[in-house]
Amino acid sequence: MPRTMEVKCTNADCELDMFENHYTYEVPDDPGVADLVCPYCRESDLEEIEV
Repeated sequence: MPRTMEVKCTNADCELDMFENHYTYEVPDDPGVADLVCPYCRESDLEEIEV
């Protein structure tokens, strides 16, 4: 089963508090927050939320 990751944007000017990222089977091994950008503000100030 592909990984699911909850992520929050730490940019103080961003209106988005968090989003959930679902990977498909085609994703390379060991994807992380550094590979993503915020879908709202397009910044890369992201942090994974540990559940």
